[in-house]
Amino acid sequence: MKHIITAVGALALTTTLAQAGGLDRSGQSIASIFEDGDYVELSFGHVSPDVTGTAVAGLGGFSSGDMAGGYNQIGMAVKTKLNDHWDLGVIFDQPFGAKVSYPAGTNYFAQGSTAELNSTALTTVLKYKTDNNISIFGGLRYELMDAKASVPFVASYKVESDQSSGLGYLVGVAYEKPEIALRVALTYNSKISHDFKTVESSLLTGGADVAGTTSVDSPQSVNLEFQSGVAKDTLVFGSIRWVDWSSFVIDPAGYPAPSPLVSYDSDTVTYTLGVGRRFNENWSGSVSIGFEDQSGGFASNLGPHDGKTSITIGAAYTTASKLKISGGVSYIRIGDAKTSLNDSTTASNFSDNSAIGVGMRISYAF
Repeated sequence: MKHIITAVGALALTTTLAQAGGLDRSGQSIASIFEDGDYVELSFGHVSPDVTGTAVAGLGGFSSGDMAGGYNQIGMAVKTKLNDHWDLGVIFDQPFGAKVSYPAGTNYFAQGSTAELNSTALTTVLKYKTDNNISIFGGLRYELMDAKASVPFVASYKVESDQSSGLGYLVGVAYEKPEIALRVALTYNSKISHDFKTVESSLLTGGADVAGTTSVDSPQSVNLEFQSGVAKDTLVFGSIRWVDWSSFVIDPAGYPAPSPLVSYDSDTVTYTLGVGRRFNENWSGSVSIGFEDQSGGFASNLGPHDGKTSITIGAAYTTASKLKISGGVSYIRIGDAKTSLNDSTTASNFSDNSAIGVGMRISYAF
């Protein structure tokens, strides 16, 4: 039972927009540390959102056009078994990101606005497994992040940062019962503080560049990941992820608005539940669903999205030499949202939006 293969795609294939929950790209899973023996994996993914909205009649009633750009994801993991109790893993991922580009020439009030956030992280995890199948693990995460934005409808504001680095940590505990493929793992990821060197300009500065420093904390989070065999060659798996988005704020000193450039009213909790099935010694497949509840209120104009639902279908092929090739496709229904220019009245409505994600993972156990 412990060798059941599940194919959930190469990545956590979720749409990514600049709003609460939508900055979350990789999900920060440390599942590779639980692989048997020595293990290496490489993953690729692409997500293509389609997000449009319409301004209220008082702002012309114009359509925004598709304002969410597609993006690629890569990930890598290496894990080695040091002895019967100790395992060491190194994980590379791109935990947070955003890509926003409102088309020009639409007469929509935010036309021409752009925003981009990029991050990469390298995580080292050390795990100790006791004789009663309880594991304790922890490690350090080194994170790089940069961002830029252009918001013409707010005094022609522009900001661009350098690449900032920060150090955080993770700790966790897990319980395993290999004979029924049971594993439950709880992981806490700390916040990581960044001090960006920024250059800002707006009509308030006469278009002149002004240098400064902007402090941003990438959010802390908690992951609960689980799996269990429920019948011969059949596995149920899932996760619950909480992210502290209400503490995430990007507020450059020169931004000419009463509210921050980016901030969120609520944290997010994202649920995933799926089932995997091994068809024979080589082929397996899976299907999973995901859900993130709507928080209500107004969404950011740089991230007009509130909640989501998704379905992912995956398949995997494993060779006799333990080389595994897996792939998946996700359809994400993006939650409807309203935006505002003054935090009190509606400026636009975004509805009936979606995204498609595809991914591939190549892994080898030895």
